[in-house]
Amino acid sequence: MELSRKNLGIAASLTLEIDAKAKRMKSQGMDIIGFGAGEPDFATPSYIIEAAKEALDKGYTRYTPSSGIIELRQSICHKLLRDNKVSYEPNEILVSNGAKHSLYNIFQAILNPGDEVIIPLPYWVSYPEMVKMADGIPVFVDTLEEENFGMNLDNLKEAITSRTKAIIINSPNNPSGCVYSREQLEGIAQLALEHNFFIVSDEIYEELLYEGAQHLSVASLDPQVRDITLLVNGMSKAYAMTGWRIGYTAGNSKIIDVMANIQSHATSNPNSIAQYASLAALNGPKDIIKDMVSQFDSRRRFMVDRINSIDGISCTTPQGAFYVMMNINDILNRMHNGRVLGGSLDFADALLESKNVAVVPGIAFGADGYVRLSYATSKENIEEGLNRIESFVKELI
Repeated sequence: MELSRKNLGIAASLTLEIDAKAKRMKSQGMDIIGFGAGEPDFATPSYIIEAAKEALDKGYTRYTPSSGIIELRQSICHKLLRDNKVSYEPNEILVSNGAKHSLYNIFQAILNPGDEVIIPLPYWVSYPEMVKMADGIPVFVDTLEEENFGMNLDNLKEAITSRTKAIIINSPNNPSGCVYSREQLEGIAQLALEHNFFIVSDEIYEELLYEGAQHLSVASLDPQVRDITLLVNGMSKAYAMTGWRIGYTAGNSKIIDVMANIQSHATSNPNSIAQYASLAALNGPKDIIKDMVSQFDSRRRFMVDRINSIDGISCTTPQGAFYVMMNINDILNRMHNGRVLGGSLDFADALLESKNVAVVPGIAFGADGYVRLSYATSKENIEEGLNRIESFVKELI
């Protein structure tokens, strides 16, 4: 029997494929250094865990409203006003099973067959696949490393058509670490208003900023911009709660209603215990976040300096998140142990097999001349892994 042609066309996640291969090798006793992590390597703060235990003791283990408990939606509203200077009501908030689920709900709610969604390169791997799952068409816009991978408004203008339904912005960005400036966000917002398309703003890394970089939510620019923006955030990155699976969308109540209907039939409510833990996280102290960011910053600076000391590879300095895009263009088409490195996938595969170092090929993000390294791992692992990468590069002919 024939399976769904649309869903058979969805590409597998290369980030998960590389991670799975590295884990298999590690389970066989190999000394693997992994740079693929998309999650903080810190424990969930104890006060959040205690809140989850208390929720269990109180019997909060039953269904909740499919949009999330009212207390959590109210706290999200307080957080957005306090931190992002944008006002929402609880009926404009939808709590979902992680920010990824929030994004999935958005595209299911706003797209019709043939609608186009503009996605800047490099992009997080799931964006184009989510668009395709909702019968939309991803439209990619190049960015430049020398401009820190920020959006070029002239390139954006050229990508806009009568079918443009939305643009995805992700600041701080995965995989590049780019943080959008006010000027860039204002330019994007103006074009969205002029051409009548949505802004999907993925702000999951907003707390992870360095060297004075500032996060600005595009929804805070203007009431009209707020009305066409779907702001996505969650608990995973800032609070080291990746496995708890709580994300949320803030937006126009009419769109939130459609998303809530989709969610009610697809998954019902998010995990009840994780919702109460998230409530504690949003209302708790931020000292732990500051400590985590400080450690990320130290690793970031070390990684950038070390990469740029190796002949043949380089990187720019990321302003946010916990990733570095390492430029490998100058060493592509060279050989390692008789194998031509024709692209980032060849590079990543050969590096893993010969030096037991796992990186994510840039082709997964639409940038084949790069590989992504995460510094959500110990400085000792970073140092050893980069030593191995230097050894690998020196062996190329």
